Amino acid sequence: MKMHDENIENNTNFNSSPSGRLGGAGLAIKICGMKFPENLLAVAALRPDFMGFIFYPKSPRYAEPLDIETINSIPKSIKKIGVFVNESLENILTVVYKYNLDGVQLHGSENVEICRKLKETGLLVLKAFPIAEAYNFNVTKAYEGSCNFFLFDTKTEAYGGSGLKFDWSMLAEYTGETPFLLSGGIAADDAEAILKIEHPKFAGIDLNSKFEISPGFKNVKLINKFLQALRL
Repeated sequence: MKMHDENIENNTNFNSSPSGRLGGAGLAIKICGMKFPENLLAVAALRPDFMGFIFYPKSPRYAEPLDIETINSIPKSIKKIGVFVNESLENILTVVYKYNLDGVQLHGSENVEICRKLKETGLLVLKAFPIAEAYNFNVTKAYEGSCNFFLFDTKTEAYGGSGLKFDWSMLAEYTGETPFLLSGGIAADDAEAILKIEHPKFAGIDLNSKFEISPGFKNVKLINKFLQALRL
């Protein structure tokens, strides 16, 4: 499968504000854990950059089966990302084809090779890394060039969705070349703190459990209010 490479190019330049930091047009927003058709469309109306759909059966936000007609109605400007945990390349691509996804987020212990193979198909590839200590960033070095984005999430026994933050000051220890999204417990009162983060590779944020009414059902009004705060 070969997708449109220009989509990748357009979506790796989110951090394009003159100051080189987040804010305004330079902020990429990913809203993850979507599954319910009407709620999904309401979130899509907010025009985030990415929407994430979790294909990990043990997750309370497991998306399968999605309504294909609803998925196809999402504006093309919003990149549809499938989230997988230690799935085979074949299984990942089966889901990608089924829902016409634009990219994948690998949230398990996937190796560099599977990242590279997926990226070669033209998919956007996000690789999640659990962060507890600054030295955890060392693991990312082997993945340089094989992913479009890294995603830094809080290290827990589960694969994401914990609602817990790690110490964001540790981001300064990341010296890689791949842009990253910040994840893990981001809440509605974090806009000011997010806008204070300065890092040349900070590309955006990933929102999930702190913006939910119930697992997979997002509070659209709360998300909208938060996005407005980020755009001040």
